Amino acid sequence: MITKSLMPSLGRAGFIFLAVLAVVGIAVPTSNLFTSTDSFMHVPDYAVTLGGKYLCYALLALSVDLVWGYCGILSLGHGAFFALGGYAMGMYMMRQIGARGVYGNAELPDFMVFLNWKVLPWYWHGFEYFPFAVLMIVLAPGILAFVFGWFAFRSRVTGVYLSIITQAMTYALLLAFFRNDMGFGGNNGLTDFKDILGFSVQAAGTRATLFMLSALALALCFIVARAIVNSKFGKIIIGIRDAESRTRFLGYRVEHYKLFIFVISAIMAGVAGALYVPQVGIINPSEFAPSNSIEAVIWTAFGGRGTLWGAALGAIVINAVKSYLTGALPNAWLFVLGGLAVVVTIYMPKGLAGFFAGWSRLPTKSKLPSSLAEAAE
Repeated sequence: MITKSLMPSLGRAGFIFLAVLAVVGIAVPTSNLFTSTDSFMHVPDYAVTLGGKYLCYALLALSVDLVWGYCGILSLGHGAFFALGGYAMGMYMMRQIGARGVYGNAELPDFMVFLNWKVLPWYWHGFEYFPFAVLMIVLAPGILAFVFGWFAFRSRVTGVYLSIITQAMTYALLLAFFRNDMGFGGNNGLTDFKDILGFSVQAAGTRATLFMLSALALALCFIVARAIVNSKFGKIIIGIRDAESRTRFLGYRVEHYKLFIFVISAIMAGVAGALYVPQVGIINPSEFAPSNSIEAVIWTAFGGRGTLWGAALGAIVINAVKSYLTGALPNAWLFVLGGLAVVVTIYMPKGLAGFFAGWSRLPTKSKLPSSLAEAAE
């Protein structure tokens, strides 16, 4: 009964994606923690960390697909939301170091002591508490997306102009966070983390738990995103994607729909960044680099725009290839990525999801009148 009720909303491909994600989310940590290191079933610690990072990237790609694949907003600035979530988690973990830092200052992080800061900046207060950090992980990217979207969508900025503005936003944040006087560690960022919620970040159990939490976050965000796009609200944003002027003419406040989906997408990206930081052990301004946001768009296009699960799959596959090529052929990776973008655009418009057409069909261009009529019922 439960499976039958979930299938119509998730789709067959979505259900399979969640099932595989559940198996991987349980099997990898179990194999890492409860098998001997000489067993062929053992997953080494580095692989767990690498896999957790891929899952965070998959969640970032899913957030991009939600706004681009279903609402037609090509954001080249989602790396900013990812980085803000990461900085919020990094600030919490820096406060947990306390007197165990190099300079032994229980109040100020090491980089502030090195730069001769005398008091903790006001915006660092509260990050010693995990619930406050979680709140900031949601609010920081959410508020930025709301403010940015409020002005951009009300001004009816669309298309390539909106994409350029989103890229300018993340580049501006990159320059700001590089400054030492901003109080976020400058170009070195935040690092040398010790623990999270009292558990050592270097412990195998902590890494396995973070892997499972990353898989769980990806699954939950996928379900939320699928529920949104399958709802009456989702039919309207698809109408906006296909014919924004006609949707506006029918009386819908287009800017409100776009703003809502943009904020939800930004929060998902922030959650991805927050899970990413304790697994890689550092967060610095390079995460704001526009190239990171562009890569996320390529992941989405390669996996299959407008499928959600395809975008997540594309992020995992491309980053797995990147990990191999940057070690085997370090000078070739950027050429491969650029070539991949061209090939996908010309020869694979449906991405990897096109190979699974029997399981999940990509949304076709919706006929606006019927979509809006269904939404109005």
